[in-house]
Amino acid sequence: MIEKIKQFWIESYKSDRTAFWLELVSFVFIVSASTYLALSAADPDMRIVYPASFVASATGCLAAVRRGNAWVSTITGYFTAANIFGFGRAMGWW
Repeated sequence: MIEKIKQFWIESYKSDRTAFWLELVSFVFIVSASTYLALSAADPDMRIVYPASFVASATGCLAAVRRGNAWVSTITGYFTAANIFGFGRAMGWW
């Protein structure tokens, strides 16, 4: 079982190294944003959450496009746009 998991990660890296690193950036930023959101749930500063979520969704979208994942790129593209809109609302721009 451990060997299969290891091979999964190795194959992901070998199949598209750029997408792999984009996915890693996406993972780090979304985990950071969601952890901050969970810890400050009573009164989160969305001016922090939206930019981190934007980086996560944008890099995830780029990785999905590189890998040819149509539905993943569609949903992460939507999240990217929603994070732009949400950040503008949090900043009072619109």
